[in-house]
Formats: sequence, C-alpha cells, structure tokens
Amino acid sequence: MKRAVEPLRVSLVTLGVEDVERAARFYETLGMKRRVKGAKDVAFFEAGGVILAVWGRADLAKDVHVENSKPEFSGVSLAFNVESEASVDKALEAAAAAGGKIFKPAQRTFYGGYAGYFADPDGHFWEVAHNPGFPFGKDGKLQLPD
Repeated sequence: MKRAVEPLRVSLVTLGVEDVERAARFYETLGMKRRVKGAKDVAFFEAGGVILAVWGRADLAKDVHVENSKPEFSGVSLAFNVESEASVDKALEAAAAAGGKIFKPAQRTFYGGYAGYFADPDGHFWEVAHNPGFPFGKDGKLQLPD
C-alpha cells in the first residue's frame, strides 16, 4: 500500500499556557532543560526525542484559528515513563513541590505497573508511570513489545 504522506511521528508537543515564564520555571524545576533561549513568548524543552513547547494559550488558539477556551479536561494527557516505582513517587513529589496538583496518587495499575497523575499549573495532565512491560532501550527510549 502506498502512503500519501510520510509516517506520522510526534516531534513536538505544544501546551497552551497562561504564563509562559511560570510554565517554563515549572518544567525546569522538574529537570527539563530549556533550549532556544532567545525565543520570544515561547519556551522549548528537550523531552527524550520529542520537543515540549509552552506557548501562550491565546497565541496558540489564534495560530490554530479556534476560540480561546479552557475546558477542565480536554481528553488529552501526556505521559512519561520512569525506571522504578520510587522514581514515580519522586516525580509526583517534585511536581507538587513545583506548583503542580496531584490528581491521582501513585498506585498499582491493571497492567502490573505503578503510576499516578498530576496537572501542571495550567491544568495539563501528565501520567508518571513505571511499566515493566515497556522497558527502556540502550538509547534511553521506551521500547514497546511486539
């Protein structure tokens, strides 16, 4: 089957935020390294092969050509996996200390892992998970089973 376009890859995730500098400080506190320091009104972070950007919510809505509204739950969550249950707890503690809100404390999962959820100061949901069925490869990237 011939593809009409290149394979879909997630290369950059942009979060609409109320205050770019506040959001940037939050993610820096969680250990992300801010890049492209000269960028105006947007902050970029390396996120394990994907780029995370935080951009003003109104600017992002304007760029997308949609009304600037803020639903409590958009139906989207981001996730990052860690190598141990202790790392899940540590990440959730760091998120709370940096101004995030814990929505689901870490607990055992139906798939045999351990995970919890927090929201950043703008209400974007993040899952922090240890999933023994999805190990990390030598390159540090998550490996999905066949």
